[in-house]
Amino acid sequence: MSATPKVGGQAVIEGVMMRHKNQLAIAVRKPDMQISIHEETLKSAGDKYPFLKVPILRGMVAFVESLTLGTRALTISANQAALEEEEELTGWQLTLTVGVALLFGIGLFFFLPTIITRFLTSNITAKPIALNLFEGLVRISIFLAYLFAVSRLKDIQRVFAYHGAEHKSIACFEAGEELTPANACKYTRLHPRCGTSFLLLVMAVSIILFSFFGWPGLVQRLILRLTLLPLIAGISYELIQLAGRNRFFCYLTAPGLWLQRLTTREPDEQQLEVAIAALKAVLQHVKKREVLDRV
Repeated sequence: MSATPKVGGQAVIEGVMMRHKNQLAIAVRKPDMQISIHEETLKSAGDKYPFLKVPILRGMVAFVESLTLGTRALTISANQAALEEEEELTGWQLTLTVGVALLFGIGLFFFLPTIITRFLTSNITAKPIALNLFEGLVRISIFLAYLFAVSRLKDIQRVFAYHGAEHKSIACFEAGEELTPANACKYTRLHPRCGTSFLLLVMAVSIILFSFFGWPGLVQRLILRLTLLPLIAGISYELIQLAGRNRFFCYLTAPGLWLQRLTTREPDEQQLEVAIAALKAVLQHVKKREVLDRV
């Protein structure tokens, strides 16, 4: 290959999802120990509407599509892991599931911190910048507490091990080594393009952006937080991309790398095999595309 393709992924139920551009593969370890592979070609809104590929907007689109795709990947993996026939969510079911998950995240990490800040600082006179900073610290504290709590759950620990397998296999591929569990296990389970780094960056960007709008009343703040969320996601996406291209900006992802010590675990050989199976399935399509481009 002329250039190493950038592959991203996500841990799912007893498996790993890998994606390169519009090509997707989900590998799942079934109860009979066989590895099931689901493959499909995606259609991005950016391909249909080119103006959505401009900076900031492309980050907003990527955020929504990642949330939708991640939910569907979890559904597919759960069906495969249970040895049931694959039953994908219908359009309205998928919309409802994504909507509920999004509302939960917004409520927990954006609405709750501003409500808590209002009650804790109701009798304190402070500058808007200080109040926004305090609210941001509350938001990050809730986020860290949430991750710590769910990481104690046995089922989540297994998902986090697949998360580590995803990172290790991608690191092995990017280093140019043969994709085997023995080779992949040598690499770190931390990766700068991880979604954990993105979420933490969203928290940091929100603190800065919210500070430009002062400290209005509670209802106005809640509306403002919700309205600015797509813009925050777009800016955070661009910063992640910048950190991936320029080593000078790699410090932007450093806190996320530290946090990945909580959201990833060391995988076993079988989990690495699953991650590698998903990665190889995606790379086969990349090779085919390169061959067609040379013809």
